[in-house]
Amino acid sequence: MAESLQYQSGFGNHFSSEAEKGALPLGQNSPQAAPYGLYAEQLSGTSFVAQRHENLRSWLYKIRPSVVHSRFSLRKENNLRSRPFNEVEAATPDQMRWNPVPIPDKPTNFVEGLITIAGNGENSSVRGSAVHIYAANNSMTDSFFYNSDGDFLIVPELGVLKISTEFGVLQVEPWEICVIPRGIKFQVKIKGDTARGYICENYGPPFRLPHLGPIGSNGLANPRDFLAPTAAYQDKKGSFELITKYGGKLWSAIIDRSPLDVVAWHGNYYPYKYDLRLFNVINTVSYDHPDPSIFTVITSPSEMEGVANVDFVIFPPRWMVAENTFRPPYYHRNCMSEYMGLIEGVYDAKLDGFVPGGGSLHNAMSAHGPDAQTFNKASKGDLKPQKIENTMAFMFESSLVYQPTRFAVESGLLQNDYISCWRDLESKFAPPASKSK
Repeated sequence: MAESLQYQSGFGNHFSSEAEKGALPLGQNSPQAAPYGLYAEQLSGTSFVAQRHENLRSWLYKIRPSVVHSRFSLRKENNLRSRPFNEVEAATPDQMRWNPVPIPDKPTNFVEGLITIAGNGENSSVRGSAVHIYAANNSMTDSFFYNSDGDFLIVPELGVLKISTEFGVLQVEPWEICVIPRGIKFQVKIKGDTARGYICENYGPPFRLPHLGPIGSNGLANPRDFLAPTAAYQDKKGSFELITKYGGKLWSAIIDRSPLDVVAWHGNYYPYKYDLRLFNVINTVSYDHPDPSIFTVITSPSEMEGVANVDFVIFPPRWMVAENTFRPPYYHRNCMSEYMGLIEGVYDAKLDGFVPGGGSLHNAMSAHGPDAQTFNKASKGDLKPQKIENTMAFMFESSLVYQPTRFAVESGLLQNDYISCWRDLESKFAPPASKSK
């Protein structure tokens, strides 16, 4: 079956799709004999007794069920980690910033190019997240991957990814994101020579759209702009490796057919993509700089109302029109921890040092904000309407403190002089002259 790039529109909708007409059973999920000799298999993303509006599951009609594989064995360790980390690197109140990871010299595919920068919570506790980066120069050909520990939110910075999944094919480029929920098998091919980007691995509840509250019914990410794939299957024999991230480690099994053999499916648990250029920015049209939460695309909630396990927030092109207002992000201390990345351009709070492919981490209550150059420029600039263009930054924001990995601290990518960007913020205090009695 040819792999198509057709999509279905909507966030959280119940979809159905068949690559062969009549492959999807009607009226019964697991009939005594599924059409065309297929096997019925349910994939559950939540517990069976989750509330109806939060219950995620899909029925897959496969050429062969997922149970057919060899025993799993541990793979050679790489730079992919899960919380709690084996190596002990203390979470730090210091502001941290990294240069981009280089593209590998030797052939490296998506899974081989995964590197963990930081993490919080624990992968087995349904709480927390991890920040990974990937750098690859080779496609996956004879291997497939699924994550048993969490969802993958993939944010490309360089290169186009063709992601073939059990549900169909997603093509994802910079300025787009995709989410591969836990348990879904996929294979990544690179269109071009190289690919690099960021990943938020979500251990917590599945991502959802944030509540709009007083914003009303429109604004931010529109549900209809999220795209799910249509069924496209591989009926391919051979010797393949099935890799899974399980309990924080990579495991490998041998299979003799492609696992992307789903001929039809229906449900509300599936991979999806979203074009960040479609985000409807809400901003001030009078005065004051709004909190960054106004730029939330999707969120994973925690057990505490209003306190996110992890948010995905973007800083896209937008008009700035606030009067009598310091327009870049204000100086700030926050109970949340923030990992920032840059997809393209220049971030308006950091004119130097923060580059595409790089990242920064400001953990809970660590002060951060514009560098001295940005502050001086913005304090004296003309406040006529201005459009910020040709830039896309993002943030993984979590209520838990991020602990960096040993790689993040010792790889040579950490900018040890980052804190100096605030060094020239001198006192400008000029109290009125005291009056003599």
